[in-house]
Amino acid sequence: MKRAEKGLFECLERGVIVADGAMGTLLYNRGVPLAACFEILNLQQPDIVRQVHRDYLDAGAQLLETNTFAANRLRLAAAGLETQVHQVNAIGAKLAREAAGYGALVAGAVGPLGRTPGETADLDAEERRSLFREQMEGLAEGGADLLLLETFASLEELELAVAVASQTGLPVVAQMAFFEGGRTREGVAAAEAARRLAASGATIVGANCGSGPKDVLEVLRTMASHTDLPLSGFANSGFPEYVDGRYIYLATPEYFAARGREMVKAGACLIGGCCGTTPEHIRALAVAVSDLKPATRVVLRAPAEPPPQIMTVPLQGGFLSAWGKRPIITVELDPPRGLDCTKVLAGSRRLAEAGADAISLAENPLARIRMGNIALAKRIQDEIGIETIIHVTGRDRNLIGLHSELLGAHLLGLRNVLAVTGDPVAVGGEAGASSVFDLNSIGLLELLSALNNGHTLVGGDLGGATQFRAGAAFNPNVADMRGQLRRLTKKIAAGAQFVQTQPIYSASILNTMLDCLQDVGIPVLVGILPLVSERNAEFLHNEVPGILLPEEVRKRMQGSHGEEGVRRGMDIARELIDASRDRVDGFYLMPPFGKVDIAVELIGAIRR
Repeated sequence: MKRAEKGLFECLERGVIVADGAMGTLLYNRGVPLAACFEILNLQQPDIVRQVHRDYLDAGAQLLETNTFAANRLRLAAAGLETQVHQVNAIGAKLAREAAGYGALVAGAVGPLGRTPGETADLDAEERRSLFREQMEGLAEGGADLLLLETFASLEELELAVAVASQTGLPVVAQMAFFEGGRTREGVAAAEAARRLAASGATIVGANCGSGPKDVLEVLRTMASHTDLPLSGFANSGFPEYVDGRYIYLATPEYFAARGREMVKAGACLIGGCCGTTPEHIRALAVAVSDLKPATRVVLRAPAEPPPQIMTVPLQGGFLSAWGKRPIITVELDPPRGLDCTKVLAGSRRLAEAGADAISLAENPLARIRMGNIALAKRIQDEIGIETIIHVTGRDRNLIGLHSELLGAHLLGLRNVLAVTGDPVAVGGEAGASSVFDLNSIGLLELLSALNNGHTLVGGDLGGATQFRAGAAFNPNVADMRGQLRRLTKKIAAGAQFVQTQPIYSASILNTMLDCLQDVGIPVLVGILPLVSERNAEFLHNEVPGILLPEEVRKRMQGSHGEEGVRRGMDIARELIDASRDRVDGFYLMPPFGKVDIAVELIGAIRR
């Protein structure tokens, strides 16, 4: 047994180890802005970090966590510290060691790599290992007695982190954040998480954050019967309330301590606090468990739970049923800026009569305020009888709002969703608005897949399953298409069932894209946005994200406006359609300025 591990287990043999509480809560209460990078304080204000450690030690904590939860290169880059990862972590461990002396343990705190699940979607396994390794080596060098991996929502990411942590020679505590019903964001049950974490090499397994003491207690009771490893529980102090400009957690130290005592009786041997807990909570907890030892447990050797499977909604019956029989045609219309939607309804009717398969409705394109596309889609489907595709962005709603909106859309009979990250608010410049981005496009696809499997993205049971057809965007207008292809592969793995591309103006780009996408296995609809003037062409080329005009096309549009500009733009669009009609699954038409006549003419050209 390694020396560090021996020291940990010697402490456990003497009874329950009481850990400290929240670092961020105390820093916030002491004047550090909530949006600040707390980890930078290790370098810039070490005294304030050192004092937090001392306050918890004085309250009775026997284990101090380092101020390094988000101290990996990816997250430190936002503060300009990406080259100082080792230093931030090593100093973080030294600060905790200075306060702990040799009478308490120091746990190197390591959190998920990204702030949101989709943030690291483009990183491969080796890149993730490198990020974890860099942080953990700094903690080990700084004097940590063990590594505490906490608040992980992805079991796969936590398993990878445990594997890297094990290479340091330090004991590893692996804690997941569980949500409704004792399941992870991916729908993995607590029992399965306990078994897999034990198999991955963790020294102690448990739960933290996610929710309050009651839910963490239930998770630990489940884990206790599915692994014989020591258990840990670090609960939040209930749920926060926003009072007078500050977030206040409502659970009293007495309530928190009483639930902690129940956790020990359920089998926990390492308990502490997460969000909202303070030295007062830890002081009460230390007193409450001082006479206890972890309960004896009976472990059930149950078979492993199979990983959740993505359920694909059948293509038959929807607008994609024409795939392989004839070109699919979708047409994008922007919702109005005000209350009058008669123009969009009239345009949708004309497009349906012309032979379009679906109307694609953008959501606040370029981050500019428009009518909600879900309500408008319902009107179009009810009054016109043509299917709609609603664009859903990660920009405008947080994770809770996205769940609610999608469940409501399904209730209204909407089935087709294009998952897009969304243009940041800075693009639109709407005064006072902010970008949310709890999820990016891949995260949105994972959410749709979760709903199609009958649960929320945080594991809650829906009592049924949605039947969404999820679409993804693809941007071929880049210097190197390989990055976009890797991203599309991840989107398809997350549940994408069709693709709508950004507008294309180059035959060579079109051919390269079709060669690359010929084996993707889902319909690809090529974006066609006809130009109408030189001014329009230059605006799209210079100001709109994801659109790139070849120099040849820009020259063809020079000096054009009015009817001549429309004629030149339509010539370019028809040339691209003619060049690809035998190779594409369909077309995604975007008539400029809502000019439905242009789309109707192109539909006729495609159908001929």
